[in-house]
Amino acid sequence: MIRPEEVYKIGRLGKAHGVKGEVSFQFDDDIFDRVDADYLVLDIDGILVPFFMEEYRFRNDTVCLVKFCDIDTQQRAQELTGCDVYFPRALAEEADNDLSLASLVGFTIINAGGGKAAAHTVPDDLVVGIISSIDDTTANILFELDNGRLIPANDDLIVDIDTEHRQIRMNIPEGLLDI
Repeated sequence: MIRPEEVYKIGRLGKAHGVKGEVSFQFDDDIFDRVDADYLVLDIDGILVPFFMEEYRFRNDTVCLVKFCDIDTQQRAQELTGCDVYFPRALAEEADNDLSLASLVGFTIINAGGGKAAAHTVPDDLVVGIISSIDDTTANILFELDNGRLIPANDDLIVDIDTEHRQIRMNIPEGLLDI
């Protein structure tokens, strides 16, 4: 069984395309093209299910057409319309030195400026929040946290990214957390 913490969302399936089972895929992260993966994970009625890809082709920078194995009719493809698409974190982390922003959703932000602590013993007062989404609609990308805070996703502020413990240590400027 695939657990939600083992994957991260990379897009959503759109309408069926043609009669041979292709479906449009609106993606936020093209990790599936950069990392060798045979499958994508779809959320089918709240259950994460792997679907193996037969082939895919890009239509533009944010949409591709995907043909999944055993999905060979327009009707079967239509059943997948609207499904959220996820990618396995383990594949992304072992094959890609540059983590994508989407893969950081669910990571905990730690204020490294508040002192040093081992990853498994971080005091509660150093925990800033958990990344619930990424706002990349402007030039200044922001981590949107579960507690409503917005933290700049600036490389100069990031001290360390610990994929094993799913934590990001940041030097957060004084006063930013008071806003």
